[in-house]
Amino acid sequence: MLFAYTEASQRALEGLRDLNMLKWYVVPLLLVVVYIFTKEIKESRQTGNWDPILAALVLFGCDFFNETWNGWVFHLSERSAVWTTPGDTAYRVMVGWNIEIIFAFLLFGLVYYHTLLPDPKKKVLGLPNRWFFALFFAVLAVVIEVLLNMGDQLIWEYPWWFRSWGGVWIIFILGYFYWFVAVNIMLGMKTLKSKLIFVGGIYAVPIVLNVLAAILGFRY
Repeated sequence: MLFAYTEASQRALEGLRDLNMLKWYVVPLLLVVVYIFTKEIKESRQTGNWDPILAALVLFGCDFFNETWNGWVFHLSERSAVWTTPGDTAYRVMVGWNIEIIFAFLLFGLVYYHTLLPDPKKKVLGLPNRWFFALFFAVLAVVIEVLLNMGDQLIWEYPWWFRSWGGVWIIFILGYFYWFVAVNIMLGMKTLKSKLIFVGGIYAVPIVLNVLAAILGFRY
């Protein structure tokens, strides 16, 4: 099979999952993330409230799912993923996913959770605060993505993804907003068991897809 990869795709493949690409700053960043999660877990054990950790896992799981289907597009299109991250990185995990993105989104769910008001019925600018902050952070994420694209760190290949006003809404909804909707759904569940099943379901899909991709010899 002959793949006619774009220039950005070829750059994104360079050093893919190559340990020789690792840089030292990964170590302190990893320790920062581990420290924050250690503190959160310690507090959750004391309070019995595991929602912060679960919120972080839900959001990161949604990102994992996005990066997985993006990888499938990369392979099946024989051209490019919907987005690639060909810029400099300490470690490239997938053509559209690097270690810096992983660390950021591991923490994003915690940021979102701790921004929410204790009373889910309390409103901000006329909206229930959970939905207000879901909209706010989804818009913020899109703005950051636009800036990264302008800096050639995040490349959009397909015009329907962003290079039209309609594409903004696709990125907003499929790229980010549903992550926070998923967190809100989890937070509304009554039992820890149901929450754990929900989180497990989010991870089950990308795990199965990645295992299948590995068996089929996909490269993304």
